[in-house]
Amino acid sequence: MKKIITFIMVVMALLLTSCGGVKKEKVEENGALKIGLVLSTGGLGDKSFNDSAYAGLIEAQKKLGVKIKYVEPANVSEFDTFLRQFAEANYDLIIGIGFQMRDSIVKVAEEYPEMYFLMVDEPIDMPNVISATFNEQEGSFVAGALAGMMTKSNVIGFIGGMEVPLIKRFGNGFMAGAKYIDPEITTFEAYVGGNSPFNDPARGKEMALSMIDSKADIVYHAAAGSGMGVFEAAKERGVYAVGVDSNQDAVVPGIVLTSMLKKVDRAVFTIIKEMKEKGFTAGQKDFNLANNGVGITDLKYTKDQISEDKLKKLDQIKADIISGKIDVIAEISKLK
Repeated sequence: MKKIITFIMVVMALLLTSCGGVKKEKVEENGALKIGLVLSTGGLGDKSFNDSAYAGLIEAQKKLGVKIKYVEPANVSEFDTFLRQFAEANYDLIIGIGFQMRDSIVKVAEEYPEMYFLMVDEPIDMPNVISATFNEQEGSFVAGALAGMMTKSNVIGFIGGMEVPLIKRFGNGFMAGAKYIDPEITTFEAYVGGNSPFNDPARGKEMALSMIDSKADIVYHAAAGSGMGVFEAAKERGVYAVGVDSNQDAVVPGIVLTSMLKKVDRAVFTIIKEMKEKGFTAGQKDFNLANNGVGITDLKYTKDQISEDKLKKLDQIKADIISGKIDVIAEISKLK
């Protein structure tokens, strides 16, 4: 009789495990959390958003001892599939990168309410989702202010991947920053679009050349892989480009004036660390200029081309944004 009861208890335990009835706080795999990362389209090698997210994941693996796995969707139609695969495999935290993944995160998080998700780039109000959002307009404003001080033609340009609110925050911040320096600066704005808005360097180059031919001597991109074409155009014509997300200054040293750092790596690492130490907490975590979540680079390759007066003015602008003396949203509202 005891053997029968024991057998039944074992079977029930196996059934509960296979059905995933209870979400464990931590996976017992040498005590390590399992973290799954679904990258955005374009994948690794974009020297931008995806590479930054991956860097944060690797940092968590090295410093926190978490178990990691990442996948690179070929297109947006694969987002749901990869998110579900991680959920079915009982990963402790499933990370989705980029605004295009928002709907998929919402859908899969509803299907698996016992699983935990991190949505990078879009706010989601759900009990099993934490969102990492960024004040892209603040970092872009600083980059734009530098461009406003450095342009000789008084013409600058912005190229985004898609014309959506998130990407427009980059462009609006950049243009507002330049016009804060000189309201008479002319600004161009364009979007790659098409089937591969964030992985079409040929189109990015074509658009940048068009702006440069119209006298733009600094072009900022927020277009991931498409931005590599912007750098090519700037190098060919001997003008400045501005990078985005990661430190892209070394891609074309001396041509990339600076990069607007959107520290996705810091966000990914910070949230994994907090989960490991304190458990999961849903909500929204904002990364901005004040907490070093956005900003610009150290100008390693171009600092010698920028006067001390300009550098001091740039530092003051950063301080004024952090203190609230400069209201970036109000400055953006002045754009025509």
